[in-house]
Amino acid sequence: MVLCVDEKSQIQALERMQPILPLREGVPERQTHDYHRHGITTLYAALAVASGHVIGTTKDRHRAIEYIEFLKLLDKKLPKEKTLHIVADNVSNHKTQEAQKYLSSRADRFVIHYTPTHGSWLNLIERWFAELTNKRIRRESWEAKQQLEKASSTTSTNGTSQARRLDGQRQQARSWYRSPKQQ
Repeated sequence: MVLCVDEKSQIQALERMQPILPLREGVPERQTHDYHRHGITTLYAALAVASGHVIGTTKDRHRAIEYIEFLKLLDKKLPKEKTLHIVADNVSNHKTQEAQKYLSSRADRFVIHYTPTHGSWLNLIERWFAELTNKRIRRESWEAKQQLEKASSTTSTNGTSQARRLDGQRQQARSWYRSPKQQ
């Protein structure tokens, strides 16, 4: 099972001082630049490439300890008979001695594949983080850090074998492949 794993650190829970004004014909969505910050959180997420299912959790800090805790969560939640191929970037907390020690102790379960330096954009979970940021985090006002964390975990765990958009609607399956008979 191939999983794209990464973390989105320093997600800010910003409460806007004025309501966000919705889109209207010819007028873009507008929001005030005044806000009250209620704290930050880090979202750890893994995207299963074959199904599009996302498993995520939030943590207060961004260290190797939290990364290892997330790997343990993946180990617990995913089928035991599967080898987990982890695609991760070259960030320092993925390569600490503690993380390497844990991964080597579970070598039968985890196989790690690092993206090239400055190539984290190759990791599919980065695209999912961009969608989460643009469609959810920036477009809402958060009255508490816990509210943001709950919304992030709800968004990440509502996936099933059918892909879902961040607003919860089912995506239409599209196939761009045409067999030789269709051409």
